[in-house]
Amino acid sequence: MSSRRTARGGGDGLVSPNRRYALELDQTEGERYRMMAEAARQAEADLWERAGIVAGARVADVGCGPGALLPALAAAVGPQGRVTALDADAEAVAAATALVAPASLGNVAVQQGRAEATGLAVGSLEVVMLRHVLAHNGGAEDAIVAHLATLLRPGGCLYLVDADLAAMRVIPEADHPDLVDLQDRYLAFRAARGDDNAAGLRLAERLATAGLELVEFRGRYVIRGLSPRLRSPAWAAREAMVTAGMATTEDLRRWDRAFAATAARPPTFFAPMFTAIGRRPAQRDQAEPGSSAAPAVGGVTRL
Repeated sequence: MSSRRTARGGGDGLVSPNRRYALELDQTEGERYRMMAEAARQAEADLWERAGIVAGARVADVGCGPGALLPALAAAVGPQGRVTALDADAEAVAAATALVAPASLGNVAVQQGRAEATGLAVGSLEVVMLRHVLAHNGGAEDAIVAHLATLLRPGGCLYLVDADLAAMRVIPEADHPDLVDLQDRYLAFRAARGDDNAAGLRLAERLATAGLELVEFRGRYVIRGLSPRLRSPAWAAREAMVTAGMATTEDLRRWDRAFAATAARPPTFFAPMFTAIGRRPAQRDQAEPGSSAAPAVGGVTRL
């Protein structure tokens, strides 16, 4: 993800002494990233090709996290292509780097960088991908999209993915009142930070504001079984919520007991996901970033 914030908590085993990003990058979060990457590659194959993630392409994965999507991107662009993966968090960069070498991904480079200031060369890429980053960077969304748009060659595409978190559910968690409380607290915590719980709904608008032509705006409803080891993203944010004063260690114990009480039922994940692709026009036709150009209706695929 792009912008990771430092937080500090207690030391009772549920909260560790140091925290950066609201969603802790632990083993279970890594598993969640891998699950999301597998599902994305299967569901978005035609969109990858339409955006230009094809053999020989130069692609950036901005906010790459632990790099779960890098093997698929590397395979898509092939040995003549190049994938540059960036994340602002040093822990995520280390995890992605550790994935690349054993997998022999010789066409992938991993480096540290922020989504709004990547350090990548202007006009150097066919595709820039940004997945589930805007939702965690409230107030900076347009600055991020505007910067990433500058990295594209004429005809290149910016590929955005985000969700409607307010409509996300995990069953059986959503059947337990304490875990409903956890989800409600998480959404309120994010809103208090200025993050957009419905970031996926506004992706096409972000592309238009950056002066890009809308190629596709597609929604899909994800229904997917989860490993019993996985808990919702709200649980991964527990330490940041304690630090922000929006939860207590007793809340964490109560939520932990609720997860244990529902553990016998296999979890299923339900969520609306959105993908938007914007193309940088040819120089003579390019709109100025920040212009009021409306998204092209023909690029919208409704649910």
